[in-house]
Amino acid sequence: MTSQIFSPGVEHVLDLSGIFVFALSGSLLAVRKNFDVFGMAVLAEATALGGGVLRDELIGAIPPAAFTDIGYFMTPLVATLVVFFMHPEVARINRTVQTLDALGLGLFCVTGTAKAHDYGLGVVASIALGMITAAGGGVIRDLLAMETPSLLRWDRSLYAVPALVGAGLTAALIAAGALDAVTGSAAALMAFGLRMLAIKYDWRAPRAWHRGSSSEGEQ
Repeated sequence: MTSQIFSPGVEHVLDLSGIFVFALSGSLLAVRKNFDVFGMAVLAEATALGGGVLRDELIGAIPPAAFTDIGYFMTPLVATLVVFFMHPEVARINRTVQTLDALGLGLFCVTGTAKAHDYGLGVVASIALGMITAAGGGVIRDLLAMETPSLLRWDRSLYAVPALVGAGLTAALIAAGALDAVTGSAAALMAFGLRMLAIKYDWRAPRAWHRGSSSEGEQ
């Protein structure tokens, strides 16, 4: 199966690491929204697991992987406890959290694309589900917090685009029969690098052509 890019042990550690960092961002948003500890846990779980669960539901991988390994479910709870007791310290290392989040983005867009392909989906659908795996949890997090999803906002640096690039490169590698641990890592690093450059240089997607005003009330 192409979805097993890395050895099972390595992939499990990478998955849990990505889940932990995504969960940190969910819990931090809950703190900023003044949620209680239950709300923090809900946002942590949704952010960390939402994209993968949505992907598995769409491709028919039932039950979703998030519910077949207790480590997947418990890791966001550990992240919640870290933020609950140490949120000022975690917030101060926001750049580090963003860097680790970008690494998770790169990893999940690759593994998500490969898993979708293994379940018989075509190139375009596999790429879309790779992006959903990487970014879907953040969308669910923002909706639960009653905010416009970050990846839809012009005033936020590119997030979905790096995931799409990584997913597209993964699909191309699958088509060429060249996806393995080395090339899969390269695709993940490509998405990671683009995300980090977007953060550093504040790259954003363009708005409507000739849009002359930034007023929120403009129709």
